[in-house]
Amino acid sequence: MSENAQPAAMDPTTTRFEATVEAVDGRDVTLSESYFYAESGGQPADRGTIGTHEVQSVRIEAGEHVHRLDGEPSFGAGETVDCAVDEAFRTYCMRAHTASHVLYGAGRRVLEDLGYGGFGIDERKVRVDFTTTTEIDDETLVELERLVNRAVWDSRDVSWDTIPTEEAYEREEVAFNAKTEEGVFGSADAVRVVTVEGWDWAACGGTHVANTSAIGPVTLLERSNPGEGLTRVEFAVGPGGIGHRADEKSALLSASRAAGVGPEDLPDEVRRLQSEVQDLEGEVADLRDRAIRATVADLDPVDRDGYTVAAGTVEGAGPNEVEGVLREAAGDVADAVVLVGVSGSTYLAVAADGGEAHAGDVVDAVTDEFGGGGGGGPGFAQGGGIGADPEDVVEYLR
Repeated sequence: MSENAQPAAMDPTTTRFEATVEAVDGRDVTLSESYFYAESGGQPADRGTIGTHEVQSVRIEAGEHVHRLDGEPSFGAGETVDCAVDEAFRTYCMRAHTASHVLYGAGRRVLEDLGYGGFGIDERKVRVDFTTTTEIDDETLVELERLVNRAVWDSRDVSWDTIPTEEAYEREEVAFNAKTEEGVFGSADAVRVVTVEGWDWAACGGTHVANTSAIGPVTLLERSNPGEGLTRVEFAVGPGGIGHRADEKSALLSASRAAGVGPEDLPDEVRRLQSEVQDLEGEVADLRDRAIRATVADLDPVDRDGYTVAAGTVEGAGPNEVEGVLREAAGDVADAVVLVGVSGSTYLAVAADGGEAHAGDVVDAVTDEFGGGGGGGPGFAQGGGIGADPEDVVEYLR
């Protein structure tokens, strides 16, 4: 932000003022002065009213604040109007923006090769994009949240000063968010540096609270990778963050009660249950394999078109789970071995020994008779979507 910083950024507590209308162009109004924050650097424009009209957006054109109203105003150039900034939204943006600086300050303490990659505020959450060589895993995310809320608790003063751009660049501790302030710092003679006492220093043109204690609790929501070399951390301040934290606590307590352990022991209990489930799944797979083998061993082969076919039904197994057993049985139990079951719809799986029997031909014959589709080679083929019960398919093959 140049030395002509937005008045809202320099004096964020002013939310009511009078101004002279300098120009009206349809719904666009320019004032002699404005304490509405114009959208800039990832921070949205202020809301509020000018006269009796709602302000829908504020932008800067040729160095002037241009206010887009909800309709063409009844007032004209030269008139004095009462202006009111929406205090609740202004306060939210101040808290959110300062919280992003505090988060970056926390990143200074746990992330390597740290840099800004982007920033943005919306009504539900705030995002900060980091460039860092550190992997921001769950443990790091929790530590960032701890450090942020500790800095809030410590009631650190927040201040801002305009200094020469060259001096700002020479100060190694000053962070430049070149992504969101593109085109501002490079040509400006001076920049506004926001300081969180003993915690963070950043060139910034946004609105801020005067002390970190005014931010309130900060809840980190999630992380993602929006682009190469970037890690996005999203957080919430205010009621949204408090509600999210309450939901997480409720889910934690509910899961702990269901598992029969305290919250602190839940991770170990989940790992134990996962291991137990894996063991049980292995036992189930072994039992299923034995059952399939027993089913195949009991099949009675019949002659069909110059080769033998052994067909039967199977329950609780899909075509991929019977493939291995069928391939082993082909040429032993019969030239072609078929199992028919249900996996969403009726399916059949066929293995053949490579002689006269052709697994794909068997599938084609069944799908021609009952519908469905499938395919495969001479040694193994599958069909699905068959419009008949497994017993009817087996009877047809016999």
